[in-house]
Amino acid sequence: MDRVEVGFQAFVTDGSEEFGAIRAISPNGDVTVYVENSGDFIVAGHAVTGVAFGKVTFDCKKLDRKLRDAIGHAHDAEAE
Repeated sequence: MDRVEVGFQAFVTDGSEEFGAIRAISPNGDVTVYVENSGDFIVAGHAVTGVAFGKVTFDCKKLDRKLRDAIGHAHDAEAE
């Protein structure tokens, strides 16, 4: 598995569309993810299920409710 890098696109295991990008990586492995239309969220490193080709995939079940809600609305502005 590749390692997470700043700028990689963020996805969830049960979705096909990116919802944001990696903004920072802490020394303990947690990542800061910018979610479109919602801002930054800190995500525990154990929620990462895969890293490849500039994409980071997160296990949706391991994300908190506020982040899951934000992901669900990441592309709302595009519908207008």
